[in-house]
Amino acid sequence: MSTNPLQLSAPWRTLYLAALFEADRKRLPVRISEAEKALMVRERELYSRPRPTAEREAVNNALNALRALRNCHGLNHR
Repeated sequence: MSTNPLQLSAPWRTLYLAALFEADRKRLPVRISEAEKALMVRERELYSRPRPTAEREAVNNALNALRALRNCHGLNHR
């Protein structure tokens, strides 16, 4: 999978990385929630396109990773 420079600077990616690397357990649920919201908005935009894209796959992978992060920390989904 090739890397698209626009994908690397996408707003959802910044929020996603902030959630992944949040060290403060009290702030983690908020970080995850913010990232999930941004990812879901982007997912809706990408699903309106006729063909799957690398970014669509990255968005799906990021959502799955955030779900796993929630589960690992025993956080309820909001």
